[in-house]
Amino acid sequence: MPALGMAQETGTLMRWLKLAGDSVREGEAIAEVQTDKATVELEARATGVLADLRAHEGDDIPVGQVIAVILAPGERPAQAAPVAQVAPAGEPPTQSAPAAPTGGPVADISPLARRIAEERGVDLQAIPTNGRRLQKADVLAYLDGRDAAPTSVAVAPEPASPNGGAARLPAASPKARRLARERGVDLTRIMGSAPGEAVITRDVLAFVSRAPTAPPAATMAPSASSALHPVWRIMAERTTQSWREIPHFFLLREINATRLIAWREQIRRQHEVNITYTDLLVMAVARALRLHPRVNASWSDGRIVEHPDVNVALAVAADFGLVTPVIAHADTLNLDTLARRRAELTERAKAGKQRPDDLAGATFTISNLGMYGVDAFNAIVPAPQAAILAVGRIVERVVPVRGAPAVQPMMALSLSCDHRVIDGARGAEFLSELADLLEEPLAMFG
Repeated sequence: MPALGMAQETGTLMRWLKLAGDSVREGEAIAEVQTDKATVELEARATGVLADLRAHEGDDIPVGQVIAVILAPGERPAQAAPVAQVAPAGEPPTQSAPAAPTGGPVADISPLARRIAEERGVDLQAIPTNGRRLQKADVLAYLDGRDAAPTSVAVAPEPASPNGGAARLPAASPKARRLARERGVDLTRIMGSAPGEAVITRDVLAFVSRAPTAPPAATMAPSASSALHPVWRIMAERTTQSWREIPHFFLLREINATRLIAWREQIRRQHEVNITYTDLLVMAVARALRLHPRVNASWSDGRIVEHPDVNVALAVAADFGLVTPVIAHADTLNLDTLARRRAELTERAKAGKQRPDDLAGATFTISNLGMYGVDAFNAIVPAPQAAILAVGRIVERVVPVRGAPAVQPMMALSLSCDHRVIDGARGAEFLSELADLLEEPLAMFG
């Protein structure tokens, strides 16, 4: 299981693209994996025969754990040890081992799923698993189908967290959550009837039948666009966490882009690769980060960690959400190499074909909305990074030049900082260095 970020602990196997016994080539996609950043294709690390598949689709697996083996021609698989699975919240981790409840063998079963089934008299053999591990959600979903008829249900008072914030959502089956979204129902107000007060479909239906009539907009069927893509959901969760946990402050700077424009036009005539303003921004940021290592850092376990590599991520908008491919070792690349890599990463990201290495190891992020006509904006720092640069469009403004008003192309930069890592003075020094490089691009190549 690959790691796509320093804070990532697990990844979810979404589906196998190859089966055991299939021949695979190095670099060929063999599975789709969802992490805390995005859904990516996992590529074969060698050419051979795929064997010993140790994980099922839907399993949540620790980073670094082996999920399959690729055998060389003629090689035989070794005896595989049981694979530890990471259970959902509320379920202790267990070893994958066959389980056989009364009535015959079924898939591997989590302890909480078995307990709920016993309490509700569920025949585990009746629950379809497609060979994967049986989880609590599977039992709750089965109960949804069996107990769909509405009954009376207690309505819990509106809960609140100790600090006055929103309460944590209760446990609920996937079908119950979907129905609650469609009916505009707040799950925190429903007392579930399943074990552990988990909410199932009949609880939602009963609540709706007792609740006052909702406005028409709240009861309309959701549009096709209302279903969140996993990438968008992950982005929303991570952004919310970053905004809540990171003490932000913002530094603004406007630069004169006259020489940047002239320099780009000149090098575009000299290079076969299409050089964009984003390429020049990445190069300037990478050089400035090398000179200001505190900005190329993270807050980790109560201390500041400065990273030896400068890996610049770019915020790229795709149809399914925001992804941030990473230009690794950006401070060591010449402009042509950097531009080619940026183009390849961006193309794969927009197509949803990014590779695990495309998203790994970012130490700083650039978000450029200039091409959308945005003058300036502030961005949210993506944890565990310490800063992100927000870039607006180049627009002509009247500014003083040698004491006289003149129309000049200007560009706004906004640096969002984690105050635990970067203080105002360090952030200002970095931003000043970056502005100097962009206002006199020749300095990047000196």
